[in-house]
Amino acid sequence: MDRLRIAVLLPCYNEEAAISETIVGFRSALPAATIYVYDNNSSDRTVELARTSGAVVRTERQQGKGHVVRRMFADVDADIYIMADGDLTYDPKAAPAMVRMLVDDQLDMVVGTRLHEVADAYRGGHVIGNRLFTSLLSGLFGRSFTDIFSGYRVFSRRFVKSFPVLSAGFEIETEMSVHALELRMPVGEVETAYGARPEGSASKLSTYRDGWRILKTIGTLYRVERPVLFYGGLGALLLVAAIILAVPLVLTYLDTGLVPRFPTAILVTGMVIVAVLSFFAGLILDTVTRGRREVRRLAYLAYPAPSAPNEG
Repeated sequence: MDRLRIAVLLPCYNEEAAISETIVGFRSALPAATIYVYDNNSSDRTVELARTSGAVVRTERQQGKGHVVRRMFADVDADIYIMADGDLTYDPKAAPAMVRMLVDDQLDMVVGTRLHEVADAYRGGHVIGNRLFTSLLSGLFGRSFTDIFSGYRVFSRRFVKSFPVLSAGFEIETEMSVHALELRMPVGEVETAYGARPEGSASKLSTYRDGWRILKTIGTLYRVERPVLFYGGLGALLLVAAIILAVPLVLTYLDTGLVPRFPTAILVTGMVIVAVLSFFAGLILDTVTRGRREVRRLAYLAYPAPSAPNEG
């Protein structure tokens, strides 16, 4: 592993209470790695302490974790990338095992699933939300991860350089998971300890605001990646509603030979037309989606699989 170029990426916003110890931990676990701290407009001493601790410090002015990840993935050149938070909640000692798993099994992403033994480490609402969103992702995309919101991940170069980061905030982990699932990348998971933040460090995650943004991101990704099911489902709902409204009209017509409720008949006709258009829109967009997926797959295959240097 010493001959691999390993980059540790730490997005940070006001983490002066934990950043130094986080850097020291990763330096001890991976002595040959280069540690990058990307500051996101911190108003405390995060930048100063990160430089003092020996990290390469860079700045991203656009606020939001997604913007920081986009910048990190674009700027940093390495063979293996480790992404974690700068708040000391993730265990740096787990990093070597995650890197070995990625290299030995030639994976593209290893997710550090969080095991928390301290009550303050993980809010109860977040546990429930994680489970619900994980189940939702599995239902929509066929498979999922144990912990889709974990910020502790190891990536291959071909994942990082083929990943078009579109998210702006904490929904970035969801986008990463869907990207791996859609391109059917080889991935793995490793259980890692998850601790409480040190005193003086506060979570930047807003339960309801960011939860809503994550839900919208899942919906958007489902619409983009599964257009036939999305638009076909909308069309099916409209068609069922039209049939329900049309049944009394048909029965009245069969009974009397008259159609007394013309507005309802016009509405039913319009709903059926929209349902058919929605279905065909899904078919057309599916062709576009397949083309985009092929382009992403080719960009992904332009880079070799992760391997130890002596394996070529």
